[in-house]
Amino acid sequence: MSTVSNSGKTVHVIGAGLAGLSAAVRLAVAGCRVELYEAAGHAGGRCRSFHDDAIGQRIDNGNHLLLSGNRDAMEYLNLIGSADSVTGPDRAVFPFIDFESNERWSVKPGAGLIPWWILSRSRRVPGTSPWAYIRDMRILCAQNQQTVTDCVPTDSILFRRFWEPLAVAALNTTADQGAASLMVPVIRETFGRGEAACRPRIARQGLSESFIDPALQMLKDHNITCRFSSRVRGLTFNGDAITALEFGNSRVEVSEGDAAVLAVPPLVAKGLVPGLDVPEESRAIVNGHFLLPAPREPQGFIGVVGGMCHWIFFRGNVASTTVSAAEEIVDTPAAELAVTMWDEITRALELPASPLPAHKIVKEKRATFAQTPAQVARRPSTQSAWKNFVLAGDWVDTKLPATIEGAIRSGRQAALAVLKFVSIS
Repeated sequence: MSTVSNSGKTVHVIGAGLAGLSAAVRLAVAGCRVELYEAAGHAGGRCRSFHDDAIGQRIDNGNHLLLSGNRDAMEYLNLIGSADSVTGPDRAVFPFIDFESNERWSVKPGAGLIPWWILSRSRRVPGTSPWAYIRDMRILCAQNQQTVTDCVPTDSILFRRFWEPLAVAALNTTADQGAASLMVPVIRETFGRGEAACRPRIARQGLSESFIDPALQMLKDHNITCRFSSRVRGLTFNGDAITALEFGNSRVEVSEGDAAVLAVPPLVAKGLVPGLDVPEESRAIVNGHFLLPAPREPQGFIGVVGGMCHWIFFRGNVASTTVSAAEEIVDTPAAELAVTMWDEITRALELPASPLPAHKIVKEKRATFAQTPAQVARRPSTQSAWKNFVLAGDWVDTKLPATIEGAIRSGRQAALAVLKFVSIS
């Protein structure tokens, strides 16, 4: 077994998903020497793009919708020089279709911090009253053990057409199981800050082009290269510090004054860190990508109520569907899912009936941890029991759901903890 010693203060970042990249980028900006390791042959984790031979197009592994109020994500894009790679409308507009009634509408939040827009029928969900929005704001006082349906009534139109789609999208967990406490920062940081904070944003080309490739290039410009296919097999702790990373046939020493950031999936982290408590249950997401008969511009999305799909995104000549909290369908044959998804796409986008086109169904059985009150309570803090060892990942306690914003914020929190340690060591 070979041993590599590093002189000077080095931060070892284990995992090149969004959380790990977020930490590495911030550490690089701060002038730290960073060593970045990734078990896979590529960076990005669930947030990446790839070329699919079935439809002959480059597609995203999953569909992700940002909001302009996602401050950590937007700051990250600025740091890596790709802020202009996301696009969306000049004003906050959320289009929906209800397949049961065939109604179409758009939710259009207003500009002020006081939500006067709920007084306008043309801005709020059809069939709802201003009082319904005011009544449901009690969710902002949600307790840790409460679910979304503990805080908002389920027999209202507002629940079916707003709260349920929002909760399932944010939590990847059904509203009757999802932790209401995680909805509080979502509301406060976006819809609660007015129209300018909740404008939809989508990657102009793809997730890799926006979040991953620019980050790797920025790190390379700082003389930091990711070591792909480098799976950490074990961690050595001595006293109050991590002292080494084990790679099977090699060992990297973590010298005094150095630090490490562990940014891997929760169950992987549990297997590496003694005594670590993590969320152990997960929820699935199923995405479908379909070749459209003609390009559709500008790119955008539409929310679906009363269908199997929850969201339909369209960019160029590809339409992509998302089904969150997809436990009930994740084991359904892909061919069967494709037929239903294509039918819903043609209805939502008002396309003429046509045979099933070239498509790709992507199933992720462990897309996120199950964001129930019980599992949220198992989220560990950023700082571990060892002074020079911190955790990052959308499963770490950021108070946010397991989203792009949550993953990037966890990386920022990890970097800040490391910088505090490095400055006093």
